[in-house]
Amino acid sequence: MTHSMNSRRQFLTQCGLTAGATAFAFTNPTTAAQPPARNGKSHMKLSLAAYSFNKFLPNRGTAEQLAAAKMKLEDFIQFCADQNLDGTELTSYYFPKEFSQSYLIAIKEQTFRLGLDVSGTAIGNDFCKPAGEEWDKQIKLTREWIDHSATMGAPVIRIFAGNVPKGDTEAAAFERCVAGINKSLEYAAEKGVFLALENHGGITGTAEQLLKIVKAVSPSPWFGVNLDGGNFRSENVYAELEQIAPYAINAQVKVSVTPNGKKEPADLGRVIEILRKANYRGYVVLEYEEADPYGEIPKVLADLRKLIHG
Repeated sequence: MTHSMNSRRQFLTQCGLTAGATAFAFTNPTTAAQPPARNGKSHMKLSLAAYSFNKFLPNRGTAEQLAAAKMKLEDFIQFCADQNLDGTELTSYYFPKEFSQSYLIAIKEQTFRLGLDVSGTAIGNDFCKPAGEEWDKQIKLTREWIDHSATMGAPVIRIFAGNVPKGDTEAAAFERCVAGINKSLEYAAEKGVFLALENHGGITGTAEQLLKIVKAVSPSPWFGVNLDGGNFRSENVYAELEQIAPYAINAQVKVSVTPNGKKEPADLGRVIEILRKANYRGYVVLEYEEADPYGEIPKVLADLRKLIHG
């Protein structure tokens, strides 16, 4: 027991996050992350997440798998251009299992030539992993994708908090998560890449849980929230979205919501209005998770354009 407590204390000390520092962050508002400064007027642009074609894109595919795939990342980029979008979100899962710097440069060339911003990327990190080798791997992954994002000109990475490991406590997982974000933010700030924490279940399953993390993270202009319109599962998902919208530096919408675990069509107009009232300025990224993305995505994008631009 004593050894376990010493190990935990040593871990937090190494990460620059002691229990006292955490408590101070909650009681002193000057140390907590604040909503990003805006100009009082909302402005939104449209992008599409590569996850929308999860059925077709190979997940970290080998050269052989890429050759046989129904869709490659380059094809997805072309699809975004064909839809006359402003941006394309290049989720990390669909990059080849192994790739070089020249591959990233080629992606940057293609997107720019097609008039697209790389609106962001996303990684499947888990900062709740146990301290030691597993947690270190999450920091390494995040650092690698900060570099990749900087090369491609992607301004923001969607990051996850993670899930409480079996036999652990949420309080301990919370501390590791905050430490992981803080440690990653130091490098992200050097490279000019934002980190956006997504409401993605686990210890960010509710707005209260997410904001507890946000307010414990060391203040940084390079940190904020990725508002995902379809991930909350409480009774009133829209009320939860209203709570996190002021902190959003990136936003996603889905065509479905799941209040109390029951799936139903999303009120996209209500989600956009929540962002508008928060004076959100930035990308609205459609993440389509239903059947027939080729046939349905153009229709959803048309609806979103009307909602955003009138």
